[in-house]
Amino acid sequence: MNLRRTPGNEGKFQQRINEQIRVREVRVIAEDGTQLGVMPTLKALTRAHEAELDLVEVAPNEKPPVCRIMDYGKFKYQMTKKQSKANPHQIKVKEIRLRPGTGEHDVITKVNNARGFLEKKDKVIVSIMFRGRELAHIQEGEKMMRQVIELLSSVAKVEAAPSRQGKRIICTLAPN
Repeated sequence: MNLRRTPGNEGKFQQRINEQIRVREVRVIAEDGTQLGVMPTLKALTRAHEAELDLVEVAPNEKPPVCRIMDYGKFKYQMTKKQSKANPHQIKVKEIRLRPGTGEHDVITKVNNARGFLEKKDKVIVSIMFRGRELAHIQEGEKMMRQVIELLSSVAKVEAAPSRQGKRIICTLAPN
């Protein structure tokens, strides 16, 4: 649908309705969608007023411009409603935390939770935390991280490679 810029409202678009339509002849579409053909603008306006509706210019760049008889307030409401529905999914970042001593079945449970997050198009941070003497066995944590990445490879790709940050190994996974 073509909209025009109005002076003073740079960046905002607005449709011409009723008396704002200044051309001599317009192609008219009735409220039920039937084509009424080309007619003088005044005749189209009287027809719209008789139906207690508005004459709205929907294709101003055509020759002659195309106008539709409709309830403009209802049309604007539906357009704003449609735009609010069109908002994309807000990507959230979820985190699963593991320790090198976490049991195999607990890891699988955490991986299944992460799989659910990824299927809902959220990002997942996998974090393996070390405490005390666990820091002497970093390779166990790296092995666990590779296992988690491999288990999630069907639904995720590695966005940030595993890196060590203090007493943690962190990896970010994004949905495919």
